[in-house]
Amino acid sequence: MTATTDFTPDDQVPDRPHGLASALPRQARSAGRTAQPGADGGAAFDADLFRAVFRRHAAGVAVVTASGPHGPVGFTATSLTSVAVEPPLLSFGISLGSSCWPAVAEASFVGVHVLGEHQQALAALFARSGADRFGPATAWSPGPHGVPLLDGVAAWLVGRIAGRVPAGDHRIVVAEAVAGDPHGPGGPLLYHQGGFHRLPG
Repeated sequence: MTATTDFTPDDQVPDRPHGLASALPRQARSAGRTAQPGADGGAAFDADLFRAVFRRHAAGVAVVTASGPHGPVGFTATSLTSVAVEPPLLSFGISLGSSCWPAVAEASFVGVHVLGEHQQALAALFARSGADRFGPATAWSPGPHGVPLLDGVAAWLVGRIAGRVPAGDHRIVVAEAVAGDPHGPGGPLLYHQGGFHRLPG
């Protein structure tokens, strides 16, 4: 099952509407024809090609939450990664232009929610600019260390932020897990080629 959406997760480079690869000029889709002058006078990799390649990469969908000075914040992310087991470290990316970045930049703890296949609407809500993400449509409650925890997710972790690593116009946030639950309902929700998907079967 697929649900089509044009959302751009706050952890990703801004995307383009569906059919990007087919809409690109033939030269931009051909190997060896994608270079253009960079800021240092060298060749820069073609940004459209870069986005098109990652649209082919199927990724799990997560929502990252934190407590901010004006209330809870959260955003949809597809960059969630397990970094290490000893200690239990995870990471995710967030754009410096994200409305959530000021809160995440100051937070001591974050919540990471692995969304289930039944939560396409929740994923879209937390990716929509200007949406009331913690309004009446969102079931949530304060969790460990005051982190907002979403109801009905496939799994969740609360992490203590260990570092924020500069990465272009993003930051890679590294956190150490301090609490979690892997026993939520449903199979995984995936994001691929501009749409939400569930595993067949």
